[in-house]
Amino acid sequence: MELIKLEDVERFMGVPVEITIQDSEGGDQAPAVKKTVKKVQYCPDGTHIRYYFDDFYFLAVPVTSEVSQSENQWSAFDQESGLTYTVKKVQVF
Repeated sequence: MELIKLEDVERFMGVPVEITIQDSEGGDQAPAVKKTVKKVQYCPDGTHIRYYFDDFYFLAVPVTSEVSQSENQWSAFDQESGLTYTVKKVQVF
């Protein structure tokens, strides 16, 4: 399995996105949140990729997740936790 590549997710930097995290077991779901991604980088030990929303807050996704993507959406399924992380560009009118 190929690890998540930084260049695949950098296209979301500086644009409004909607982020959802879904549990494959159908548990309680957190509502989708709209944020702007300020930067994307690997965590210090290289096990996760971080989507930063400011200088402190970020979403960490395991780099071993199975990825599916299109031009406007990126999803990663982490088999260990059963979570699917989705980052989707938001249309601003």
